[in-house]
Amino acid sequence: MVIKSIELADYRNYDFLTMQFDRGTNILYGDNAQGKTNILEAIFVSATTKSHRGSRDKEIINFDKEEAHIRTYIEKEGIETRVDIHLRKSKSKGIAIDGQKIKKAADLLGLCNVVFFSPEDLGIIKNGPSERRRFVDMELCQLDGFYLYNLNHYNKIINQRNKLLKDMYMNPDLKDTLNIWDMQLVSYGSKIIERRRAFVDQLNSIIYDIHKKLSGGKEELSILYEPDVSVEEFEKKLRNNQDRDIRAKMTSVGPHRDDLSFLVGGIDIRKFGSQGQQRTAALSLKLSEIELVKKITNDMPVLLLDDVLSELDSCRQNYLLDSIGGIQTIITCTGLDEFLNNRFEIDRIFKVTDGTVTCINSKDE
Repeated sequence: MVIKSIELADYRNYDFLTMQFDRGTNILYGDNAQGKTNILEAIFVSATTKSHRGSRDKEIINFDKEEAHIRTYIEKEGIETRVDIHLRKSKSKGIAIDGQKIKKAADLLGLCNVVFFSPEDLGIIKNGPSERRRFVDMELCQLDGFYLYNLNHYNKIINQRNKLLKDMYMNPDLKDTLNIWDMQLVSYGSKIIERRRAFVDQLNSIIYDIHKKLSGGKEELSILYEPDVSVEEFEKKLRNNQDRDIRAKMTSVGPHRDDLSFLVGGIDIRKFGSQGQQRTAALSLKLSEIELVKKITNDMPVLLLDDVLSELDSCRQNYLLDSIGGIQTIITCTGLDEFLNNRFEIDRIFKVTDGTVTCINSKDE
């Protein structure tokens, strides 16, 4: 699968943009704050309907406009597909595939699988649990429509339950309705826990070899899923914590509090690992994500690298670049030296300056 082209209208700092991508390696270079990451974000939105930054639709649309458009042409097994995303400040987004509107984001997922790697991802090991949950959710929502369905319903119920807990402060009689929400929370949450456990098992089957090679054979990495509560104990623990939740006005039990730990030689490197160990583990995690997408979909994902190479030493740079052969890759950077000095084939180069993109080289020309 490859992304052939993308068109943007009133998207962040782009009034209008059309880009044709090569099937191989595409470089977007330019100074900071020129709009390079915005292009990667638009591709990610086309694949997942969401921003990798967590931005809301109204934040993505050009400041003085009411709506924005993304049109992406994808080729898969020789068949071209057009994806249109219509972003609106005052309404929910519209999505169409080959001109046919779709009602659910799940109908889009899986059409275009992308792996996004940014400098922030290098901190995923040492940062808080929310970032590790977000990593799991972002990947599973692309690969598993049932997971997306369960996660969306779970999040809605958490919000409604938390609102009820706040309302009970003024109206204690509402406690009688709490069990209704709890039953639904357990139903959707249990499915999330089970799928996350299976996902981590799949990752572990891949990451061991990748990390061992990346660490020069010195380290063996394993990921441990740490659910906040087991499926078997979920209902009981939620019920036992009701009074506590009422006092705190928030839900204290469930997969919204899950975490992952990363063990090297039995040591949790989230807390006790060096920065080098944490960054190497983060790189192993992203490379495993690529392999997992290949394995599950029997297809190549598109790799989006947002100014990552400048954050890696030469050894990790070389390993990353060696690992992406055969994958369509779109890379942002501030300068070309890191590529020109490397044994790395570049197929197309774009210069990005203040919302204007110019193709300055293409091997097709």
